[in-house]
Formats: sequence, structure tokens, C-alpha cells
Amino acid sequence: MKATVRTAAGSLLVVGLSGTELTGMERAWLRLVRPGGIILFKRNITDAPQTRALLDEATGLGAPHSVRCVDVEGGTVNRLRDALAPLPSAQAVGSAMRRLRKPALARQHGELIARAVRAFGFNTTLAPVVDLALPESTEVLGSRTAGATAAEVTDYARAFLAGLAAQGVIGCGKHFPGLGGADGDTHFVMPAIGRTTQQLWQQDVVPYRELHAAMPMVMTNHAAFPATPGRNTPASASPYWIATVLRKRIGYRGIILSDDLEMGGILKFLPVEEAAVAAIRAGTDLVEICRSAELVLRTYEALIAEGERSSAFRSLVLQRAREVERKRARLYAKGIARPLTAKQSEMLHGQIDRFRECIAASEADAIAPRATSPAEAS
Repeated sequence: MKATVRTAAGSLLVVGLSGTELTGMERAWLRLVRPGGIILFKRNITDAPQTRALLDEATGLGAPHSVRCVDVEGGTVNRLRDALAPLPSAQAVGSAMRRLRKPALARQHGELIARAVRAFGFNTTLAPVVDLALPESTEVLGSRTAGATAAEVTDYARAFLAGLAAQGVIGCGKHFPGLGGADGDTHFVMPAIGRTTQQLWQQDVVPYRELHAAMPMVMTNHAAFPATPGRNTPASASPYWIATVLRKRIGYRGIILSDDLEMGGILKFLPVEEAAVAAIRAGTDLVEICRSAELVLRTYEALIAEGERSSAFRSLVLQRAREVERKRARLYAKGIARPLTAKQSEMLHGQIDRFRECIAASEADAIAPRATSPAEAS
């Protein structure tokens, strides 16, 4: 069936839901929008059977080969913490890798996270964080990143992504081009990061330069970089960062996902409708709206309206939708993993517990964020 601008626009959205079951209103708008993916949070997750049922129903109303994603990084950002088990943070695993001289710990981290998210019916985890743990962002990022240098972060991320891939789970490097220099949380503000183009290219962007072929997905951030050609536009809406640097200069060919368009970092710069149009124009493949049905529908209608107003934007949306559908079909060709048996679930619990004990000394030294933000709490 030939795609229309309406079906194309919907397929470029990754959307959140309100609870542990679909409401009648959600079923209605999911049928209308037919989004390209679903993202769940702690508010949506009770146990594996309930989560799988919710994902099956929601994605059944969406586009084919849907992204079924969740934030499981370990540490403070783990949507399965209550439903399954705590997992060590990237910072603790990176520290243990170096302290114990066991680089395989990062791969094991990735494999355990992959097995956990698969058990709940997800096909994607929005990890690893490859921001650098610089002094400016210590109180913002906390324990979410594996090291202060590009080499430390890249070593961890390379092995972590290999662990995800070995278990058939898609990973996402974030938050491009880097939040290491951010002294504010993009959930609330748009940080102006003062790092130069040279600093970013030689440090923050190195994990993407070295690992872009191993990153099926990359998430852009809502910070601005005024000392670069990107100026005061947030990276998530910047043609310079997305089209020029990530696509052309680095040569990235995977899926580019925006961070949540409900976040203050973007909404204080542009209304959600304009932000979505700007993100797609800049080269974004999928835009994320994690909670509000109203904002999902406003974004959906804005993409359609712009496509009706501008033939160039209409062609762009149709082309982007075709490209992303091909990428999703390739990435998710194997379908969803089967549920774990009770014995398999017990074994996974035990392996996570043993891994956590191995990392425990490093986890005790992990840095906590300045204050609980939506990244940790939702």
C-alpha cells in the first residue's frame, strides 16, 4: 500500500503510554497515529507478562516492525529495577573494568541488560550513555557514564554494545554530540555548553566516530553549543550536528532518535510542533514523546500540516518514513524473544545478583545525581 503523509508522519513517532494497560482513548489515538515505536517507563511496568501484553497490544496498533524501547542503563536509570532487579551503573562497571583489569565486565553488563529487556518483551534499550564524565556534568549525569576520557567511555561502550548484539537487542548511543560539558539538566533547561568544535570532535564525539557502525541507534540531546557552527540551536533540531557532523562527517547510517520532545531543554526553545518539524528537517528519523497524548497528537498533526503546506517537506517525510521502515525491518527481523520460563527467570536473577556483587566495591563509590530528575524517577 502506498504511504500517505498521514501514515508516514505517524511512523516517525515513538510514543509513551499512561499506565499498565491501554485506555480506550489510547487505543483510539494509536489506531489513528500508528506510531513507529513505543517507549515504556516504570509507571507502565508491573511484571514481564503484563509488560509483554501491553507492548503486544500497543505495537499491534502501530507501524510494522515497531521499536519497543525502554531505558535500562543500570544504576539510577533502570525501568526494570522494581520488576526484576537492580543492575550496576555504567560508572561502576567502567571503574571495575579498570580496577580489576577485566574488560569483559562491560560485555557481561550488556548481555545481562539485554536478557532482562528481552524477558519483558522489549527489542531495544536506550543505552549506553557515551557522554564523558567531565566536572561540569558530575551532578547532572551522576553515575550514568563509564569514564572521564573518550578512551574509557569507548572501551566500555564497545564491549557493552557487543553484549547487547550477542543477545539480539538493539542499543542506542546517547546523548549526541555529548552532555559531558552540561551544567544543567536537559529535562528542565537547555544548557549552553561552551566546548569548542575541536574539543568536541577530539573528545566528546570520539565514541561515535569509533563505534558508529556498532550503534544501531543514536539519540541526540537538547543542549546548545554556541562555540560551534551549531550556535544556539539545540542539537536535536540542528542540521549542523545531525546532517553535517553525524551523517556526513562521521558517516552514521543507523537510526537517529531525538530525546523526548516534552523536555524543557527543547520546549523552552521551540513549541513541540515546531520542534518536531525542525528535528525531521535537520535529519532526525524518529522523534520521541514520552507521556502526553495531547503532545503526540499535536506533533502528528503538525507534521501532516507542514507536509500539506510544503511539497518539499511532504517529500522529505515520505522519504524518511520509507528509509526508517527499511531500517526497522532489518533490525527487528527476528521478532520478539519468547518469554522466560520460571527456571530461566530464576537463573537470570541469580546471574544479576552475582554480577552486582562483583561490581559492588565500585558501585559504592558511584556518584549520585544532584537531585532526582525524570531520568531517574520515571
